[in-house]
Amino acid sequence: MHRPACCLAAALLALPVLARAQAGPPFLTNDPGTPGHGNWEINLAAQVDGVAAARLVQLPQVDANLGIGDRIQLTLEMPYVLRSGDGATRGAWGNANPGIKWRFLDEGEDGWRASLFPQYETGASRVALTRGIADDGHRWLLPVEVARTLGPLELDVEVGCYCVGRGPREQVAGVLANRPVSARLEFAAEVYHDRVAGQGAGATTLNAGGRYKFTPALIGLFMAGHRIGGGPPDAPDYVAYVGIQVLLSGFGRTLGSAGP
Repeated sequence: MHRPACCLAAALLALPVLARAQAGPPFLTNDPGTPGHGNWEINLAAQVDGVAAARLVQLPQVDANLGIGDRIQLTLEMPYVLRSGDGATRGAWGNANPGIKWRFLDEGEDGWRASLFPQYETGASRVALTRGIADDGHRWLLPVEVARTLGPLELDVEVGCYCVGRGPREQVAGVLANRPVSARLEFAAEVYHDRVAGQGAGATTLNAGGRYKFTPALIGLFMAGHRIGGGPPDAPDYVAYVGIQVLLSGFGRTLGSAGP
């Protein structure tokens, strides 16, 4: 792991612990957690990616998740993207990403947990493609997530690839360490790597952020990160995320404390 990530992990170890944290929004790395049967987890956010001569703003970024049983999650992610550059700002809906997560291993909070989370990246409109807002799409992301509690830290690892469909093969990998500060606030540090075939060694970002629980059903999300090392010209130099997570119980009939 890169030295900055080690420093952040050490800082997390020094914090008091009161509850267990999780991966997923606002971070890039996912975890094996699911909302629970009949519960919704809806993340509404704004995300900014700074890329060379342009800036991409996802507003809104919609990430809706529904629990089916205790170990299955249905997901739909879709952003409206604003691209600023060359003195102009253009917008369009980006690629949608429906998916299904299955936690096939669950040894409890103190044991191993693992899941498969296949997602399909749809195509996009000709306008979005022309404006550089979306990819050609029609490809599958096939990742696996593993989580384990080690002392005061919870570690989440995700490894996967876009390996079926149009476009070049792309590999992704993330490692996240998180720890609560209080019953309401938690912090986490993440190292995320993305490598597109034919574009060199890929890009690695170091991210830090957390969650703040306003109520059991409304949770604030925040994260900021920066690319470390090299990377292709179109890799983001920095990323920032701010949003709200809404938890709904009983198939959305009431606000609740849904969670993995």
